[in-house]
Amino acid sequence: MSLYDIPVNTLSGQPSSLGGLSGKTLLIVNVASKCGLTPQYTGLEHLQERFADQGFSVVGFPCNQFGGQEPGSAEEIAEFCSTSYGVSFPMFEKIEVNGEGRHPIYTELTAVPDAEGQAGDIQWNFEKFLVGPDGAVLGRYRPMTDPEAPELVAAIEASLSAG
Repeated sequence: MSLYDIPVNTLSGQPSSLGGLSGKTLLIVNVASKCGLTPQYTGLEHLQERFADQGFSVVGFPCNQFGGQEPGSAEEIAEFCSTSYGVSFPMFEKIEVNGEGRHPIYTELTAVPDAEGQAGDIQWNFEKFLVGPDGAVLGRYRPMTDPEAPELVAAIEASLSAG
């Protein structure tokens, strides 16, 4: 089963999947509204604006597993993202990314190692996975990696030019 086939609900609760984004380069991120890293929404939105017309999309998955930093309802999360950061990229339902309740999308993603060869659990909010147009995970970037870090932007550009 590919990442595109796994059922997931939109932030508004509608049944969906990543299938509508098939063929695009994706940056999948577990996000939170009350985290020290929350300002990364700015960089994520900059990437969305910069590359969307080239076949790219950021994809956000709110998660409350790290310090209770995403306590809001779907409506509160949507309002926060819109008014605070002007988020235009797709946001999906609040999910668990670690543990027994880990969403199947994250079961697939966490099997992928980062640049140091470490796979496994998500470390914190704003861990990023770059997924190529074919659904293959191209890279894993830990939470402290800024969305606009040169190595991440270069990897996005390489995926877009290869596609």
